[in-house]
Amino acid sequence: MLTRRHLRVKALHYLYAAFQSGQIEIAKGERDLLGSIEKVYDLYLYFLLLIKEVTAQALSEIELAKQKRLPSYSDLNPNMKFVENSLGKLIAENKELERKCNTRKISWHEEPEMIKRFFAVIKADEQYKAYMADPNISFEEDKNIWLYLVKEVLFEYEPLQYYFEEKSIVWIDDYQVVYNALITTIESFKSTDNEFKDLSRLYKDEEEDRKFVVELYRRTLLNNKENETIIEKMTENWQIERIALMDILLMKMAITEAVTFSSIPTKVTLNEYIELSKNYSSPKSKNFINGILDKVFDLYKTEGKIKKVGRGLIE
Repeated sequence: MLTRRHLRVKALHYLYAAFQSGQIEIAKGERDLLGSIEKVYDLYLYFLLLIKEVTAQALSEIELAKQKRLPSYSDLNPNMKFVENSLGKLIAENKELERKCNTRKISWHEEPEMIKRFFAVIKADEQYKAYMADPNISFEEDKNIWLYLVKEVLFEYEPLQYYFEEKSIVWIDDYQVVYNALITTIESFKSTDNEFKDLSRLYKDEEEDRKFVVELYRRTLLNNKENETIIEKMTENWQIERIALMDILLMKMAITEAVTFSSIPTKVTLNEYIELSKNYSSPKSKNFINGILDKVFDLYKTEGKIKKVGRGLIE
């Protein structure tokens, strides 16, 4: 689920907060950073569980309609296509989803009105209506309607976005990665799957990725003075106080990464932090950061401070 870029972004947020506050508590920062990363998976589970809860809401409304004092023909003979959606059933019955939601205390039980209102939005959707009116039934059609609902309805539903932002401010930047993971999860389901289907994992390689993000965070703080000195040297025509804090931080992280991680090519590191500057700094920052890092990396390679190992990485 999480790429190295997303881990860099997480580290960036906590490093920025530490430098802004002036309170450098490395151990606490590491715990908070890893906790924030774990919360990404909570958000993924909330969205996946929502599919189960919306299906349950649909069934509940059908059962209530049957109990009317004077039920109509359609009340007594409801369209069960959405309730019996095969993709929805596979998710609702998934053992890993149930276990992880129980362990992490992920539940929609206290938000019945949110579920009800969201299902009302689904029922009003024209593509949903077309799906319900189509007498043909297939696994691919069942999967495609949920892909559509996730892409076009679920992640565009503003009350849900506000709800999650109130629950955790750190989720604002996690929406895209969770969206991608949810789409990948749904697309991975096959008609032959059962309740033991594996879900997405938080890390591609938990041990290596956790080590990467913690080391990046810790060593950027520990190497702060050294990194600041070399940046100041390479920006001799600038007063470092006039350089944006975000630009300085991105360069400190890039230098730390280049020096610390011998298996990551410097070109990859350089490109990653230039990309981050496009989202988190000014339009002109990418060229400035690129120029400074090029000079730092060339000097550090000459001095032997940057050493790469592994096939194709020796520079």
